[in-house]
Amino acid sequence: MAEEGSSPPPSLRHPWPVRLTHWLNLVFLLAMLGSGLQIFNAHPALYWGDRSDTDKAWLALEARRDPQTGQPVGVTRLFGHEFRTTGLLGVSHDRPRGFPAWATIPGMQWLAMGRRWHLFFAWLLVINALVYIGYSARSRHLIRDLVPRRAQLRAFGTTLRHHFSLRRLREESERGYNVLQQLSYLAVVFVLGPLIVLTGLAMSPWLNAAVPLPDLFAGRQSARSLHFLVAFAFVLFTVVHVAMVALVGPVRHLRAMITGWLPPRRAP
Repeated sequence: MAEEGSSPPPSLRHPWPVRLTHWLNLVFLLAMLGSGLQIFNAHPALYWGDRSDTDKAWLALEARRDPQTGQPVGVTRLFGHEFRTTGLLGVSHDRPRGFPAWATIPGMQWLAMGRRWHLFFAWLLVINALVYIGYSARSRHLIRDLVPRRAQLRAFGTTLRHHFSLRRLREESERGYNVLQQLSYLAVVFVLGPLIVLTGLAMSPWLNAAVPLPDLFAGRQSARSLHFLVAFAFVLFTVVHVAMVALVGPVRHLRAMITGWLPPRRAP
């Protein structure tokens, strides 16, 4: 028990297996995103179904010639609407590229190496996820911290409103995972994770010769589109996750994810 007037002791927020798999996930996802964009650049267009008809792409990053200047122009075509995106998408440094060199691994156009990186880190990501799920189930971290209770589900609207109040948001962060965090983490682990693996396998010709996985997604091109969308759902989740940490106290919570211990919040 802390003495009167002294600060309360730090609390153990994240056990070391959670911290280790968390940081490994970050490394693996960054490597997979960069190598995935390298693969995408080999054919920067997405379709639904089983055919890749150029004029039916729902998303296409194109390079065209400006009729007046003759210079290459980047154009992003999304559901029939066109946007000029020179320098970012379609054309970068006056060269045709779906995504720019700084966003791909490797930076140069190298499809074979991009595939090697992607498959290598895909297996590491799957193994890391299985380790996390196994530890969470065995230690009861899954049931105790991530599965919301009925009272938390009933208070979903209240918790959502609290996210618009920085003071309440910071107060809730001291009590552990709220229902929005729990549902989003469960969705990432048990919905987005399996979906990105299955859609990735559905694009593998040697596997599809034995198991018709593309049929689950109405065709290989649909699987490729879903794979791309799920990947950017991971990116969106990461951006929101980092933003929430920044709002509630980046130094304290980053320290907790490194050391495991969350220092007490200073009184305002």
